Amino acid sequence: MITGKSAIYFMLSNPIKHVKSPGMFNKLFAEEGIDAIMTPVSFDPADFDAAWRYFKAMTNLKGMIISVPFKAQAAAAADILNPRAERVGTANAIIRDADGRLRADNFDGAGFLEGMRRSGHDLESKTVLLVGAGGAGGSIGFCIAEAGAASLTICDIDSDRAQNLGKRIAATFPACQVRTGAPDPTGHHVVVNATPIGLKPGDPLPLQVERLTPDMTVVDIIMDPRETALLKHAKSIGCRIQYGQPMMDCQMELLADFLQVRPKGDQL
Repeated sequence: MITGKSAIYFMLSNPIKHVKSPGMFNKLFAEEGIDAIMTPVSFDPADFDAAWRYFKAMTNLKGMIISVPFKAQAAAAADILNPRAERVGTANAIIRDADGRLRADNFDGAGFLEGMRRSGHDLESKTVLLVGAGGAGGSIGFCIAEAGAASLTICDIDSDRAQNLGKRIAATFPACQVRTGAPDPTGHHVVVNATPIGLKPGDPLPLQVERLTPDMTVVDIIMDPRETALLKHAKSIGCRIQYGQPMMDCQMELLADFLQVRPKGDQL
């Protein structure tokens, strides 16, 4: 039951209809008797500054999960950036510290890597194609290099954004050969779609699927639909595939810790 003492958490996204986090966290709150609620919130990105002032003034707003297209804006507006958010320049989680300041972190990459590990996918010494250099893609790119990938090819509709991300990853992890290129999976062990292309029926495919081969692993971070057109095609030709849900499940654990709502000693 929601009371005047309830802690409020927001989930920011635009569009908002596809998000799963509010349902997952509210289920956790109910099962564990946590006096809190997570509410989905959506608004025009042009109104971000006005919305942020409102968020900052809300003394019972304890934290937020941030999704597209607000991740870079949230990182820029936060009072404190944890190291992962600082190096990527985007945030997907905000917590209000005891002094009222808003602290940002980014768990996209960490959740992606742990989801891959639990599913038996090892990125060490692999060649990886990453399609998407935005908020999630940037975080995932850094973690792919950190995991020991031999090479990382970054593709984005915004070539400047892809090049900027590539330069920053290469400077941080010089052992990984980082380049930018076309959405062509030829010569890669692992192919990752970190774009929202595939969320809507009729979306084009995010990469050149005719160049996929059965020895490749294809990952799509989209959760709904569970099996995107990309994954359906990859599966049909014999590729190993990875759905988006494992990344979210692993992020859920990390986010619950960060938002200070995870049951002690329990795995979600």
